[in-house]
Amino acid sequence: MRLRADIFVSALLRRVFASGGFAAVEKKGAEEAGAIFIRQHFRDGLETLHAPAPQTAFGEGEAGDRLFEVRLSRAEPEMVRAMLERERRFDPDLWIVELEAEELADIIPLARDG
Repeated sequence: MRLRADIFVSALLRRVFASGGFAAVEKKGAEEAGAIFIRQHFRDGLETLHAPAPQTAFGEGEAGDRLFEVRLSRAEPEMVRAMLERERRFDPDLWIVELEAEELADIIPLARDG
């Protein structure tokens, strides 16, 4: 069974703060099952956008878990905003979480390549 989106986001914020980073909810989505997008900010002003991974990224037994993939890597903020605006038009119930942390591998579950 998949965690509700609001519970997942709350736990994500706590993990980021516990690791010494900063996090904030930019847009609150559907509490039960909203898609979650994560904007990772870097000190040089660039951003990485993490988006929900497609169903093909899930292995056997992972169907209820949340996995993320990198949609844009170290891109200009305008590119990230434009992509998120397109996603919002498609799904107005999505969540957008902003993080300031150098490394997220231990904080969010990333889909494996291939």
